[in-house]
Amino acid sequence: MRKQSKKVTPAPGPAIRQIRRAIVAMDLVCAGTVLKRWKLCGRPNCRCAEDPAARHGPYYEWSHRQDGRLRHNLLSPQQAEQMVRAIKNQRQILVLLVHWSRETARTIMAQNQAK
Repeated sequence: MRKQSKKVTPAPGPAIRQIRRAIVAMDLVCAGTVLKRWKLCGRPNCRCAEDPAARHGPYYEWSHRQDGRLRHNLLSPQQAEQMVRAIKNQRQILVLLVHWSRETARTIMAQNQAK
């Protein structure tokens, strides 16, 4: 019968605890891009046909990948505001995960050097 070795999990340091708190504090998370657009309607008698400053809009468009395809959805101004916040949160989480990974490696390496 083999002896089972106890796996020692290093305690997360203050940097990792801070990263975890920052991630948990984010309520909305989403990938994609929000664009603010003004459009031409295509009617020859409309004022937007003559004057580029008279285009229709703004329209808010959320572009994202779904099932390998690029999708576009129109958003209300309130939805666009929330989506922009969710996209910023997602980008911040990706940065925090890189820091978390580095801190984890640093913690494990320090534990091995202490032995």
